[in-house]
Order: sequence, then structure tokens, then C-alpha cells
Amino acid sequence: MVLSNQNTSAQFKPTNAQGAEMMGARKFRMDLRPNRRALSVLNQNLVGANPFPCVVNKRVLSEITGISDTNPPIPRKNASQMALSQKTCPEDTKKPKTSVDEFTIWEDIPLSDVEGSSVSMSLEQTETEITEKDQMDEVEMEDIFEETIMDIDSCDAKNPLAVVDYVEDLYAYYKKMENCSCVSPGYMVQQLDINERMRAILIDWLIEVHHKFDLRDETLFLTVNLIDRFLAKQTVERKKLQLVGLVAMLLASKYEEVLVPVVNDLIFISDKAYSRKEVLQMEWLMLHTLQFTMSLPTAHVFMRRFLKAAQSDRKLELLSFYLIELCLVEYEMLKYSPSFLAAAAIYTAQCTLYGVGQWCKTCEWHTNYSEDELLECSRLIVGFHQKAATGKLTGVYRKYNTSKLGYAAKCEPANFLAQNVP
Repeated sequence: MVLSNQNTSAQFKPTNAQGAEMMGARKFRMDLRPNRRALSVLNQNLVGANPFPCVVNKRVLSEITGISDTNPPIPRKNASQMALSQKTCPEDTKKPKTSVDEFTIWEDIPLSDVEGSSVSMSLEQTETEITEKDQMDEVEMEDIFEETIMDIDSCDAKNPLAVVDYVEDLYAYYKKMENCSCVSPGYMVQQLDINERMRAILIDWLIEVHHKFDLRDETLFLTVNLIDRFLAKQTVERKKLQLVGLVAMLLASKYEEVLVPVVNDLIFISDKAYSRKEVLQMEWLMLHTLQFTMSLPTAHVFMRRFLKAAQSDRKLELLSFYLIELCLVEYEMLKYSPSFLAAAAIYTAQCTLYGVGQWCKTCEWHTNYSEDELLECSRLIVGFHQKAATGKLTGVYRKYNTSKLGYAAKCEPANFLAQNVP
């Protein structure tokens, strides 16, 4: 080994100044080269050895356990070789010693030879636990999905007319002000010459007039609101009740429409029962009685918002408006607020088209009404739906029994809601 070091030094003797400068850098390499040669000699002395130490351990393990007799035994290192390897590789002395018995190579051992077959049992238990965990994760994900409240305004983020930044505040204000648009459900008691039936006839007729004039939906809802608020404060004779309805529609049209019906059109609709002077006098009386308060939220305001929360299509929208217009005719529905009535109409329409279980968390969040709260009102709406085509007051049915409105009146009512009475 000394001779090899001298020969190596002679080979790297510097011949110029640059080589002399590199001697310091090459000195470190010269010290390591004998160690590499010693390792190569050591590997050559091992009979049948493989250059990969992992394979050596694997064969030694098979020799020790006696599981495989096909591989020939590998001689172990003698004392001189072990001493030589420790001398030439000082790094090996720093590593923790591990006996061969501590290694376990499972690929060489059949599972059938393992005592007690504990491995297979542990694998089965692990697969069972993983399956149960996956099932629990699926259940939790379903619960999370059911509880998710959708952002119904995200699609209108770039639409300035949707006022996404203020829409929540607007509807919070509508909810606060809707009590001002409500009237007492017992106001008809103070009327001496008219009753609930006459009111129903008037509104049923106004729905037909509204449809013939092709007015906006907002106009109809505001018309009914003006009639009830005026009758709650002013006593009216029977012969003037139709005039009240015509003037209420005139005022609502001036507030909502672009093209307003003229007074002569209203007189013609009433078969000239009233003069122009009478129409203008009633208009003056109604405005002063209501103190010119026209901007109040009606059920239509909440219908648009709640239908958006319900992710409605055209069919659900038409059926919802059909049901709520049936409610406009009924005097007893005045006990419900506009927002509650709108939510109940949409819920009933959902049950009519798709069955129960359609009132999602998003609808409950935006309406502030749960399914249980809407059931009683929904049963009343189903009753109106069942008798819509019968009797004398069929204006709403005939309006929605047209192709323009999708024949929404032909939908079968949700009879199961009326039958599930506790």
C-alpha cells in the first residue's frame, strides 16, 4: 500500500507554477485514493458478492432463516478484512450497528409461513377501518353540503341594476317596512255596506282588467294593497266600490307603468258607470286618505327575491304567481305579511311540482321562514288551488290557463299537503 501511494505521488508531480498552486487542492484527493482502492480490493475478495449491499443482507437473511435453500451461503468477512474495512472507512464506525436479525424482508417470506397469520388479519382490519372512515367522511360531506347556503347574488356581480352591494340592506329594510303595508284582517267589520264577498268579486274583476291592459305584475299587487289600505280607513258605499278599484289601479299604474291607462279607458271598462269628475274626486280622496304613501313593499317585491333563492325555472315562477294571485282574492289571507305569503306560495309551488323536501337552507336563510312555519298557510293555498276552476270567481284560473302563461292553472294541486293535517 505504501508503494501505491508513492507511485501516485509521482504521477501528480507538478511541472509548472500552476501545477504547484494546485498541489494543495489535489493533496486532499491523494489522501482519499488509497481508501477507494482498499474498498475495491475488499469487494473483489468477497466470493459471489453483489455490488449492492441490500442484496447481500437479503441473502444472508434467507440463509439464517432457512426459508430459501436455492441460494448458496455467502462467507462472512474474517477478522483481518473487518479490521481493514474499519481502518480504511472511519465513517462506518460512526454509524449504529444493526444485527442481521433485525432486518425483515417480507417479499421473500410467504404470508402462509407467518405464525398465526396475524398479517392478514391486520390487513383486513385496516381495510375495514378505512372503509368505515370513508363512509363517515361521505356522511359528513353530505351534511356539510346540505347546510351550505348559496350566494345567489354572485351571478349578478357585474350587473349594476342588481345592486349586489346593497341588496341585503334593501330587503332588510323591506322586511322592516312591510308591517306598514299590512292592514288589519278585521277591517271589514267597520264597513256597513260592503263585505268580504264583494271585495273578492272586485279583485277578481280587476285581475282580468289588469290582464287585458297588459300591465306589470307590480301594478296588480300595488292595486290590491291600495284598496285594502283605503277601505281600512274609509267607509265606502256599495255603488262606489268599483270606483275605488278603478282609481286604485290608476294610481298604481302612475307609480309603476311607463304607459298609463287614461281616465277615459277606465270609464269605458266600467261600462260608463262613473263620470270623469267622479274618478278625479276619488283619486284626490284616496291620495289624501293614504297620505300619499305609495312606496310600500308588496308580496311581489319578496316573490322576486325568494324565487331567486329557490333557483326557480319558468315553470315554478308561473305556478308561484298563479298561487299568490289566488291568495289576493281571499280576504282571510290578509292575516299574513307579504313576505310570509310570498314564501308560502313558492313553497307550495315547489311541493306541487317536485314534492316535499325542496325548501333548502338557502330558501330558509333568505326568507327567514322554516318549512314548518309555512305548512299552515300552504294548506290554505292548496285549498284555493283545488277550487280555482269552480264557482263564479275564476278570473285567475282563466288568466293562467293560457299559452302565454304556460297553462300554469292546469297543474294538479298538492293534495297531500291538505291531507297531512295533524
